Amino acid sequence: MTTGSRSGSAFGLGVRQIVVAGILGGIAILLGATRIGFIPVPNLSGNATIMHVPAVLGGALEGPVVGLLAGGIFGFYSWLYAEVPLFKDPIIAVGPRLLIGVVAWAVFVLLRRINLDLASAAAGVFGSLTNTVGVLGLGVLFGYLPPAAVVPIIPQAVVEAVLAAVVTVVVVRGVVLFRSGRTTAPEVRDEERRY
Repeated sequence: MTTGSRSGSAFGLGVRQIVVAGILGGIAILLGATRIGFIPVPNLSGNATIMHVPAVLGGALEGPVVGLLAGGIFGFYSWLYAEVPLFKDPIIAVGPRLLIGVVAWAVFVLLRRINLDLASAAAGVFGSLTNTVGVLGLGVLFGYLPPAAVVPIIPQAVVEAVLAAVVTVVVVRGVVLFRSGRTTAPEVRDEERRY
């Protein structure tokens, strides 16, 4: 399985990358516009999220540009629907989200030759943590959060990372299986068909 364009550059956009970016972007828009991607939680973050998953998948499956585009959509909706001052700052709402897919791609490429499932899970975890650490780190740095406020958000960050890891493993396995052409059952002769 390759990431990036067929021309050899991970930073190019071939037809497949454009299509996948469109699909993942559409999913991110659906999750953002309907607010399904933002799950209200009673802490300073305001919402848990599943919107990082399309960015992780984009990075792992098609390279950093696709991941960056999906992450940008996540960041835009996070800023647009900001309920807490932390996310009303576009640097915090958008900046770290742009890096989710880029980090997921880098981790996936680094580990995929060792084991595809390990690479997928690690891409999910590190992509998710890029979001969490980036947002919380900038929030503390810019004075929106006191350092002690980060501690209650840790369980939410763990759940988001585990969810991203599981979904990434399942989707990457499915895509690899589909791309290999092994998705159809072998043909059977007429006399073997009983039903």
